Amino acid sequence: MVPARALHRSTTRLRIALAQIEPVLGDLDANIARHLVWARRAIQKGAHLLVFPELSLTGYWLQDLVADVAVRLHDPRPIKALLAMSRRLPMVVGLVEESPGHRYHNSALLLSGGRIAHVHRKIYLPTYGMFDEGRFFAAGDRLEAFATPFGRMGILICEDLWHPWTALLLAQDGADYLLVVSAGPTEGIDRRRGLIGHATWKDLIKVTAQMQTVFLAYVNRVGFEDGVNFAGGSCVFDPFGEALAEGPILEEGLVVCDLERSALRRARTLLPLLRDERLPLLAREVQRLTALPAAARTPRSA
Repeated sequence: MVPARALHRSTTRLRIALAQIEPVLGDLDANIARHLVWARRAIQKGAHLLVFPELSLTGYWLQDLVADVAVRLHDPRPIKALLAMSRRLPMVVGLVEESPGHRYHNSALLLSGGRIAHVHRKIYLPTYGMFDEGRFFAAGDRLEAFATPFGRMGILICEDLWHPWTALLLAQDGADYLLVVSAGPTEGIDRRRGLIGHATWKDLIKVTAQMQTVFLAYVNRVGFEDGVNFAGGSCVFDPFGEALAEGPILEEGLVVCDLERSALRRARTLLPLLRDERLPLLAREVQRLTALPAAARTPRSA
């Protein structure tokens, strides 16, 4: 539970800030200093919650640096300056978490009221194409929403959103807001749609927000690492799938947006998708499929 005093007491409007930054690869101290600068800017804008991108405290293309930059959450002294700042402004940050068993996770933390209020470990680690996360990280195995004075929230990390059950589960767990932190690279340019990767992300965000009738805030980093360019284009969509705000492409920026809870009521009255979801049926069919031998689950060609 996030302490009520750690967030703005209004429960009808959330002013969210998305910090679209370029982290310094492998330099925890430099990135903490940058986070504090952006936090002060967000405070000046009257934000109630600040969200940073995936692995915002370490950079993305870490590979053999993973163990060097890892933070143990039972001893969070390396991020004590951010914990102190979270007494003024709650924030979501991304880092490498070292578990007590010395497993390393790509994690996102909600810092609020001077403490770590929630942890999400990335569930889906892309290890295809340019991505190689499965070699260096352990996958998370838990997904749950958490309470705040504004309503329940859920956090997903980049690839997690590409698997539809994750957003569905968080929405069914009562999430009103999905916070998606990302390190999404560019994938070329289409003359009609612009940056290909960014256009695809916007389609995914729009559909997810509308189908789960939630606010969805997506924050993506910018900059270069090992020849890879990250796209930016952070954005916020409402429960009707309408864009509320969007950040710049390929450059740093702070996206500030007001989310009115009344939109949740309107959307869920007109589109009662959450109400009509049949979780017992879904659970039964998933259980049936997992009980089948792998060969029996392979789709047959037409």
